[in-house]
Amino acid sequence: MTRKFEGDRLLVATHNKGKLSEISDIIAPFGVSVVGAAEMDLPEPDETEDTFVGNARIKAHAAAQATGLPALSDDSGITIDALDGAPGVYTADWAETGNGRDFMMAMARANDEINDKGPDAPRTAQFRCTLVIAWPDGHDEVFEGVMPGSLTWPIRGADGFGYDPMFIPEGLDLTCAQMSKDEKNRISHRGRAVTQFIQGCFGG
Repeated sequence: MTRKFEGDRLLVATHNKGKLSEISDIIAPFGVSVVGAAEMDLPEPDETEDTFVGNARIKAHAAAQATGLPALSDDSGITIDALDGAPGVYTADWAETGNGRDFMMAMARANDEINDKGPDAPRTAQFRCTLVIAWPDGHDEVFEGVMPGSLTWPIRGADGFGYDPMFIPEGLDLTCAQMSKDEKNRISHRGRAVTQFIQGCFGG
């Protein structure tokens, strides 16, 4: 039986403004105020696991213990079939530079590595999101969402973040960066995981 969320304040354990905004928008109808890790001056814990769920658990439990609030953490990324699932949990690492994250560089690397596999390499990929909500007493619940699609080059669209400008969701001809925020939230990996979280923890 999934534990129900009974408070009115939820800490989202992320410093990523895009993720915080997406999750806040989806949870807003339930009357829960959302606060981000940056507002609480929380450090980003080292993500030492090699799975999405492992890293999400690290972040959620660290935030819950530090604040005494239920904490929702997201670990997400893109898995590319031609690259045996890479970059996966290292999705953000591919964008790291000495001066912050450069997702244009990361997308170019992904495209180059697919091209290196030859003209017949599949361009299918999946955005994956694992959510963990942890309570201060150590209990947690896990929810997962997947959005299948394919990668295009050159990139298209100016909205979204991360790898959105090169990712076309299955059955559509727009990239995630060409969609409105509401359109993307309805079908995104994070939207699907948050929907499961709401159904499990809010009973809605």
